[in-house]
Amino acid sequence: MHYVCPACESENKLDLTFPVEEYVCQTCSHLIDVAGNKQIKHLKVPTENVVLDVGQKGKIGGEEYTVVAIIVKRYGNNIFWREYYLKDSKGNDAFLSESDGHWVFLIPMHPDDFKGKNSKLPTYLGRTYRWYENSQCSVEAAAGFFEEHVDFSLATYKEYVNGTRMISQEKTSKKSQYFYGVHISKHDVKKAFKIAHMPYYTGVGIVQPYYFDIKQAINIFCIAALLICLFQLYVYTSRTNETVFAQTINFTDVRDKEMVSSSFTLSGGSAPLKVNAFSGVDNSWANIQLSLVNEKTNEIIYTSKDIEQYHGYEDGESWSEGSQSEDFNLCGVSSGQYHFLISAEKDGSLPAFSGLMSPDSKVTLSRDKSGIIEITDLLSGQTTSFTDGKILEKDTSEVARLTKTSFGTQKLDSLINVEAPKLTTDPISSNTYVQLKATWLPVSFWNFGFIIFIMAALFVAMWIGKHFFNVNKWKNSSNSPYSAS
Repeated sequence: MHYVCPACESENKLDLTFPVEEYVCQTCSHLIDVAGNKQIKHLKVPTENVVLDVGQKGKIGGEEYTVVAIIVKRYGNNIFWREYYLKDSKGNDAFLSESDGHWVFLIPMHPDDFKGKNSKLPTYLGRTYRWYENSQCSVEAAAGFFEEHVDFSLATYKEYVNGTRMISQEKTSKKSQYFYGVHISKHDVKKAFKIAHMPYYTGVGIVQPYYFDIKQAINIFCIAALLICLFQLYVYTSRTNETVFAQTINFTDVRDKEMVSSSFTLSGGSAPLKVNAFSGVDNSWANIQLSLVNEKTNEIIYTSKDIEQYHGYEDGESWSEGSQSEDFNLCGVSSGQYHFLISAEKDGSLPAFSGLMSPDSKVTLSRDKSGIIEITDLLSGQTTSFTDGKILEKDTSEVARLTKTSFGTQKLDSLINVEAPKLTTDPISSNTYVQLKATWLPVSFWNFGFIIFIMAALFVAMWIGKHFFNVNKWKNSSNSPYSAS
């Protein structure tokens, strides 16, 4: 349609499917009566937070709508909201109402369908609505084309709410209308009309949905709990509790190097591998470094553990702390073929001893704390020193050959390491080994219980959060169901 403003003679065009009684000139903002082609009054132009233009098109629920008019309404002195009048291709009415960034999509409804409208809990299509509040408002600004005369008298709005739905009654001196509204997200409005910038929202909208869908959350948590239970059952039934590795390691065998253990197999679902480490510490410490190697992926889990045990007597009382045995877990170990890389060290030096005599009484062996070995030829009385037992084993001198012959073995280093602890009186030096045992544990229910607890706690938090959300939503209502909170 094409209208020429009688005030400024500018053209106002829009493709409309309904008869227009009044329009607001796009140039001079005068309200024009179409029948008399005369100006009625000058109006304010809707500007603040107005994001749609007259003539703009957009799709909501698969139906294309055209913005035919915009009205800004005022409640009190400084509360405003915007109403966008929409028409579909068949000429049906719809409205978008925006307040504080919260959007509601409304369509006209027949008053007779609203049962018990004079009560606080009327019904519509089987749903019960609660009366929210009454408010009086007036037209602050307007633009566009109107099929009825714009009513500038004070209007009374009565609103009823059910979750994300509402019924709004607009009553003026001339007539009373009812509208059915549902929440629509600002993202849907932005997408429908291709809007670049949307007004920021503050507070809680009258039909704003809670941030989480409680029913959907229940379904998700229940399905997740069921899957976790089934997985836990599978892992539990596929697991066996067995010792997969046990070995005694001499400190001398892993001195400044790593020992590679034999391979072992772990079968079933992922579970902790429990390791027990024992060493005869006595007012001393030992340390074990352990690397679990997956032979297929070469993935390594590294850990280090101290074994400490101290005791004494002080102020007339004995005390002790620590233990000769320590347990620790390698968590979340999956099935596969594994081996250990082991190294260890301890407090103190090598066991010192003296007077280890050969069976033929020809030679005696001694070792000091630094590891130096002395051989005494009892026939000649001559003493010869060697740095350690391995060098003695490789030596080809006459005294070395005599020693090997007298003790009846070529492996003198092993002989010394076995016999030395028997001869020493130093408890630290006499601790020569660490025992390791690895057990493939049954499935732990701790993680399972912890996850179920977290899900339950999240659900309770969401439930409590929804309560306070609704309290905030109804705080401006004189009929709030949460007034006692």
